[in-house]
Amino acid sequence: MGRPLDPEQRRALAARLQYYRDLGIHDFYRREARVGTDLGSVQDREAVSLRIPDEPSSLFQPALPEQQAGLDAGAKLRIIRDDLGDCTRCPLAKQGRKQIVFGVGNSNAELMFVGEGPGADEDAQGEPFVGRAGQLLNDMIRAMGLRREQVYIANVVKCRPPGNRTPEREECETCSPFLLRQIAAIGPKCLVALGAVAAKNLLGLNDSMGNLRGRWYDFRGSRLAVTYHPAFLLRDPRQKGEAWKDLQMVMKFLGLKPAAKK
Repeated sequence: MGRPLDPEQRRALAARLQYYRDLGIHDFYRREARVGTDLGSVQDREAVSLRIPDEPSSLFQPALPEQQAGLDAGAKLRIIRDDLGDCTRCPLAKQGRKQIVFGVGNSNAELMFVGEGPGADEDAQGEPFVGRAGQLLNDMIRAMGLRREQVYIANVVKCRPPGNRTPEREECETCSPFLLRQIAAIGPKCLVALGAVAAKNLLGLNDSMGNLRGRWYDFRGSRLAVTYHPAFLLRDPRQKGEAWKDLQMVMKFLGLKPAAKK
């Protein structure tokens, strides 16, 4: 007989299951757990039931529709977009957003960029990074010897925060599972987190950009690098050289050569 969960664990696990229910996910399967989690010994963990309505466990992962065998990345992304729907799961839905900005690019991309959230131009056009920061990102991608159409671009949150403010924790936590599903569907070799909000939400680390940059992170089967957000580079062009160093690290990993200078 496994030991009972304490009240704090019960609250946390119940909140997690309710979160998945809000996403339309109701079926779960057992995942191999690491020894030494706060759920106790192997015997304790084996005693956890697959069907405890108010006690979801970190031992289980949702069985997502796009995990069906035989689906290509494009089909998986369409399923995720359909699940997202006209999302009203967080306060951003009622704070002036015009439309959801899902993501754009090659569904089989080896390189994926993740930003913070849509701005006014993105909210109007329904596509990430189409404003001034997007034009600079396009230049960065071209400098790496690639075209925008060869990569995939998304954001942590898919609705524009009012006044382009920084997304709040609740908003990021509500939207991040859809981003993680996008990443899993695409399976990029490399992710580039653009700015502190993207880096901290993906990595779960609260650190300065100076400490987060310049190194590799293992992230769900991909490698992840951190660099400055293009909007920050527009405000402080002196940091463009540092951002180029980050991109050169990515290029070396992917075997890319910089574009020839015109």
